Amino acid sequence: MTARLWLSLFGLLLASCVGLRVVVVDSAFHTPSNVAVYFTVDTAMGEPVGGLTATDFRIYEDGELVSEAESDQMILNPEVAAEHYTLLLVDMSGSVVESDGVPALQAAASELVSQVEGGNQRVAVFAFDGEEEIHQIVSFSPGGAASGVARLGGFRPRDPSTNLHGAVVAGLAELDAAMEASRTPLHFGTLVVFSDGSDRAARVTRRDMNRAIDASPYDVFAIGVGSEIDEGTLGDVGRDGYVLVEDAAAITAAFQRVGERITRMTQRFYLLSYCSPARAGSHRVTVEAVTEDARGSATYEFDASGFGPTCNPAAPPPFAIGNARTARTRPRASHGARIRVEAH
Repeated sequence: MTARLWLSLFGLLLASCVGLRVVVVDSAFHTPSNVAVYFTVDTAMGEPVGGLTATDFRIYEDGELVSEAESDQMILNPEVAAEHYTLLLVDMSGSVVESDGVPALQAAASELVSQVEGGNQRVAVFAFDGEEEIHQIVSFSPGGAASGVARLGGFRPRDPSTNLHGAVVAGLAELDAAMEASRTPLHFGTLVVFSDGSDRAARVTRRDMNRAIDASPYDVFAIGVGSEIDEGTLGDVGRDGYVLVEDAAAITAAFQRVGERITRMTQRFYLLSYCSPARAGSHRVTVEAVTEDARGSATYEFDASGFGPTCNPAAPPPFAIGNARTARTRPRASHGARIRVEAH
């Protein structure tokens, strides 16, 4: 095969891999002529795409480009419609508490919480040992969780064993409960699990834990330290990525990498609002994301009956409470990919 043909085939392969994946999470329309779409943008390979602005999107109605001047399109602050919940679940079993690594663990956990919390992100911290239930250290709040991480230093396990599988299931249930109590229309959750060892309590089987993760809509990350934690278990828990480091010296970098990942995942959500020029009938709207080297789009339909002038695109959209609480916009992996941490 000639070099030119190889280059042509490579170019076709590359072109098929650089598209954007745009997924509508929720949409709303109301008089006078407001249309809003809440959606995510990822690369074709599943990497989150953040930092886009209103000018990076094209809006089409029934295949015709809608003028930016006519539509006043803008990106609204997601806080008006959505909340993100992150639950940090920390192994405080006997092997962790009896080691000299608790101060490093506290500092690393505080770093992750500081990275993540703020804006529309609420963070809670729970500890687990060998007991059936997990123990609340910091409740979900819009701020202040980082300072609460210091309470981990005073935690003493009631059961020195490690109920890892059961803790993961309980953590997912805590996320469910937090979302049920929220009055914000859209909710999204992330579970971050830290452990230095595999499950020893055997209260919940690995299969049952995997089933609970499969059934959940949340992103799940795992952080492991030391040689006692099974990498296969970490991959089962951290379906959206896991970090494994050898010792406590690298633990801060591990938590930072996961914190960066969560931040990027949150930034892939966009709330685009505009004023439709339509004044009657049903219409198919297409939102296209365009970057320098890729593009992608998603569509949905709206009814323009009763539409007219004096639209304000900055008005919060009337999304239904809890309408997309269980939405997951990316396929669930059967096993997580390892996130590499650079040595310092």
